[in-house]
Amino acid sequence: MELQERIRTRRSVQVYEDRPVPAGLIEELLEAAVWAPNHHLTQPWRFILVQGEGRCRIAQANRLLAEQEIPGVPSDLERRAQRGAAAYARMMAVPAFVVVLVAEDPRPAIRIEDLVATSCVLQNLLLLAADRGLGVAVKSYAVIHQPAFRQGLGITPGEAVVAVLQVGYPAVIPAARPRRPARDVLRVVDTAADPA
Repeated sequence: MELQERIRTRRSVQVYEDRPVPAGLIEELLEAAVWAPNHHLTQPWRFILVQGEGRCRIAQANRLLAEQEIPGVPSDLERRAQRGAAAYARMMAVPAFVVVLVAEDPRPAIRIEDLVATSCVLQNLLLLAADRGLGVAVKSYAVIHQPAFRQGLGITPGEAVVAVLQVGYPAVIPAARPRRPARDVLRVVDTAADPA
């Protein structure tokens, strides 16, 4: 498939078949994805593949977050337990997760460059996964900020979670949603004159 067509046909998949994704396939895709541009070859990224019973770590952290009291809402233990059980089940229905991390450089300019480079790796991975028949959804769950999540996955201080990728073989592929044309947000400057 041509690259432009792959970019246009890739979808965020939320519903997966009940079958595992081979760890070797994820590793193969990452080996290609890391050939992304990055300033001075800092290669600031790290990945955590969570699959099989390891998914319980993410699911349990999500359950704990869902069961927390909501300020201003009367406490109902049964409802909180139901929310927690549903949050746990949603995570366990995902065959694999890839947690994408970036080292947080103390210098703001380098931190931005590293985040952009890691985002390039992320896009590479999305396209490669789609090319191999995998469905991926990019998530930034609230749970990524919880100590139980970070400790459960061995995320160290000085690392930021860029995204959590849900990965699996698609059971449902959503329809395309329209995009605003690039020309609507493009300004072309081709003269030396001051625009003011």
